[in-house]
This record gives sequence, structure tokens and C-alpha cells, in this order.
Amino acid sequence: MTQRLEAIGSKKGFTFDDGSDHDGVSKIFVGGGLQGILYMEFEYVNSGLLKFGTLVGRRHRGFIETFEINHLNNEYLESIEGFYDHESGYIQGLQFKTNFRISELIGYDKGNKFTLAVEGKNIIGFHGHMRNRNIISLGAYFTWNHPTRFKAKGSKGGHKWDDGADHDGIAKIHVRGGFEGVQYIKFDYVNSGKAQEGSIHGFSGSGFTQTFEINYLYNEHLVYVEGYYDVASGVIQSLQFKTNFRTSEMLGYEKGKKFLLGDKGKKIVGFHGYADKYLYSLGAYFTTVPISKSECRGGTGGISWDDGVFESIRTVYVSYNTTNIKSITFHYHNRTVVERQHGWQSIQDEGEEEEFELDYPNELITYVEGTFKTFGPSDTRVTSLILKSSEGRTSPTFGNVSGTKFVLENKGCAVVGFHGRHNDRDLVAIGAYFSQIPPPTAEKLRPQGGYQGGSWDDGVYDNVRKIYVGKCENGIAFLKIVYDKDTRMVIGDDHGNKTPLDIKEFEVEYPSEYITAVDGCYDRVIGSEVEVITMLRFKTNKRTSIPVGFESTSSFLLYKAGCKIVGFHGKASNMINQLGVHVVPFTE
Repeated sequence: MTQRLEAIGSKKGFTFDDGSDHDGVSKIFVGGGLQGILYMEFEYVNSGLLKFGTLVGRRHRGFIETFEINHLNNEYLESIEGFYDHESGYIQGLQFKTNFRISELIGYDKGNKFTLAVEGKNIIGFHGHMRNRNIISLGAYFTWNHPTRFKAKGSKGGHKWDDGADHDGIAKIHVRGGFEGVQYIKFDYVNSGKAQEGSIHGFSGSGFTQTFEINYLYNEHLVYVEGYYDVASGVIQSLQFKTNFRTSEMLGYEKGKKFLLGDKGKKIVGFHGYADKYLYSLGAYFTTVPISKSECRGGTGGISWDDGVFESIRTVYVSYNTTNIKSITFHYHNRTVVERQHGWQSIQDEGEEEEFELDYPNELITYVEGTFKTFGPSDTRVTSLILKSSEGRTSPTFGNVSGTKFVLENKGCAVVGFHGRHNDRDLVAIGAYFSQIPPPTAEKLRPQGGYQGGSWDDGVYDNVRKIYVGKCENGIAFLKIVYDKDTRMVIGDDHGNKTPLDIKEFEVEYPSEYITAVDGCYDRVIGSEVEVITMLRFKTNKRTSIPVGFESTSSFLLYKAGCKIVGFHGKASNMINQLGVHVVPFTE
């Protein structure tokens, strides 16, 4: 059922209304200037096709920003925060929030703040008012956001059961097992903040009962299930559960065919499957874990800034002197590197700049500690910052530890963006956005080959689509991989020297085919101490490629049972000196 929220702002103008006959929002164009937001245009999704709505307001010489929503990856617009000025009647600033991320503030945070949001629903259309061809109010249409249903993994023996998705989370899991496998499973769900006992699925025979409790009162939730089932009997043999804080022991026996239930950035709110005397299959319902925004710590002076939310943070640069933090710069990553700087340090300022670089994409910032101090009336500044990562690393202490201590942290979550305040020369305050840390399903296998050359790492993707390998008389001199991420093709960097070379291409029949192993050889280049890869061969779940290069004395195999290759890393110069891979368990 569609719900219409009334437009917020002035009503003294002409009405525009794009209606609610859309599946979602794909793109938003926002233009403005000193007067505020003066122009907007919306691109909607209708039955998989894109459709433009009303051109609202007028284009001008000010700024124009675009916010894209990846509807192909089940991203949808959840809410809008904004500011409008009573005197002029113009909307001053807008910030958009999806189920995965939050945009930076477009415009200015002055005037009265407003929010367009309905819990559990997403935006599918807009309406409002305009005067003198400028926007003076904005409203929205909302519809229910239904959880994603993952099909049951295992066999279809016994009777079908379904607990549904109308729950806030999971409180406790009961697993009864025996020599033949899991006999029954029962879930206690969370509804309206209270635990409610669920139904038994299966049958209780002689064996053992194990439980796994989830501390839902402290924001712990279930994000991932791993298990095994026997292909011959169809019975599930074991189950392991992971929350945003911890992982259960393996309940049962680790034998048979492996399966996974998980969806990045989401939590499990319900289960379904098949059972009678035993548990034969298990499926799950997933819903998005909301992004949280901490309060800003420090002073209230200066100008506010808001970077929004990104996939990850690559590097943080901090400039400071003996008194306080002067400026902070972030290199974020959202398909490309995005730089944001706040505060400013001139050449005349005496001080230092240090950086904290993350091992992108595997390392995340999880904790920020700092101090702030008041130097005079309306003059509070951040005096120090310390960052900690998911790998247990701690940054240098930036600045001078003095004043009031503060901590920015959300257990089980990673920092995915920052906001705060700054004046012309100093960092006044800082806050953070937090998102759930995804299940650590990717594993980085140790690279093979020599130790010369510069390190490179393509990162982790969903699959490999194509590989280009170039050879010369000394071995493998060039490597380039095309990946798949969220159904989009991502072209990796060139590694080594691609000209003039004999380049071979190996194309994977995506999405049914995936690479399971790489074998090769490495050796010293004649007349030197440099070791290079001399041969590469790729194995998929369907076939084996022809070898590229020539065999030599030292051979290697990059492989892990039950896993597929989703990324490459290594070392390269004018040759490929070393090669390693990222692997994740493959599912049915």
C-alpha cells in the first residue's frame, strides 16, 4: 500500500506531482546556488525501465550534483533530510539515505530541519510546490520494503515450513542433532523488542541439543549461516551461525556439501525450509541493517560538513600543530577514489601532516578516539585524533592530547564516512557514520614467486569474467583481470608491461563458470637474481585453460577446497614477479 507524506515547506506556489506509479528511484539531479535548492529532476524505475519525472525548478550557473541509486543491486531510497528557510521559502539543503549509504549534504544546513521517512518503507515518487520556477516544498510517496528471500539450501525432503519475515531479528537458535544429521531446528524470534518462542521444524530423536543465544538487547543480530548437507540422504549435517559480533561453534558434523546463507550489509529476520524426521533444507529472509550516524564531538562553531557514506576509506591525512588539528582529508572509495578535505593549513602554518593508510579493501576503521578543548568564547577545536582498524592496527597520535576525551565507536560496525564542523583554519568537531562489518568470507592466499617488484592488489569481487596474460621470452610479463561486482563489469589495472607482447585471453562463461585454481611456475631470469612467473594456467568448475608461458623448475598451485577465486594480488615490475589470489567459499 502506498503512503503519501505531505510536502514540507511553503505551499504558496504551483504543484508538481510525479505520482507513485514507480518501482523505485534510480537517480536524482539537484542544482542550487546562494538562494538554496533551485532545481531537481528525478529518474524512476518502472518494470526495469528508466523513466524521467518532472523537471522541477530551473537550471542556473550554480552547483549541480547527482546522486545515483543502484537499483540493480537492490538499493533503494529510504529517506531524505533537508533544511528550508521560512523567510525566502526556498529549500536550502538535501541529504539522501538509501539502505546502503548516505549522500553528502547537497546545499546548506541552514533554516528549519525536516525529514521525509517512514519506518520499513522506501520512496517511490515525489511531489511538492514551486514558485518563480524555484522549489519551495518537497514531499514523497512511500511503499513497503519487503525482505529478500534466499531459497532453501539442501534437499526438498519432508514437508515445507516457513516462519515468515515479520520479525525484528533472532533471539535464540536450538539445534537437535544425531548420527544421521540435524533432527530439528527451532528459532526464537524478536518482535517489538521481546523474544517469542518459535516452532520446532523436524523431530526430536536420541542425540544432542545445542543452543546459540543472540544478545538482541545490545544490537547483536544474525548475519550469516554456514552448513553442510549429505547429498545421498539429503539431511543437513551441521550448521554454524555468525552475528555482527561473534561466531558459534560448528553444530553437528562438518561433512557433505557446503552451503552459505549471507547477504552483505543485511541481517537475517526469518527462516524457511523442509523437514520431517530430519532437517532437509534451510533458507532465510534478509533485511538491511540501517546505517547509524554518531553525534558530532567538539565545538558548535564554524561551518558544518558532511561527507556522507562510502564503500570504504582508503587513507586519512591529518595536519596539526602543537595546539590542535588544523585539517583532515579523507580518500574514500565508491567505485573510484573520492577526496574530501575539511579545515585548511597554509604554507605559513608551522605543523606536521601524517597519514594512516588502510589495506584496502580488507581493512576498515572501527574506532576513533580524540580530544577537544575550549580556548575561548565560541572557540572549541579538536586537539587530537587516534584511529584503530579491524586488523588491530593503531594510527599515530595526531595532534596534542589535551582537553575532553571522546570516542566514536559502534560495536560490530566499521566507519564508512565522516561529518563535522570546521572554520577557516581548524577542525572544530567530528562525527562518523557506521555500517555493519560484512562477514569475513574472503581469504587472501599467500602469493607465490619472487620478491622483487612493486606490490599490487586488485581487491575482492563477486567473480572473474576475463583474464589477459602476456608473455615474453623470460616468462609472464603482463596480467590484467576483468571482474564482476554487483552484476557490473569492473576492469582491473594493468600489471607489468603490455607492449610489445603476445597477449592471450581467457574468458569465463559468467555467471555459471568460475575459477577454482591457478597453477604455474616461477624461476630466475638468466643472468640475474630476479625471479619471475614463467607459466600460468587457470582451472574453472568446467574446464582448464591452455598454459601460457613455459614450465620451469619451481611450480605452485593457488587453490583452496570448496572456494572460488574472486581477486588477484602480487608483485610486478616489467614482469609479473609474484602472484596470489583472494578466495571465497562457493555456493550452489
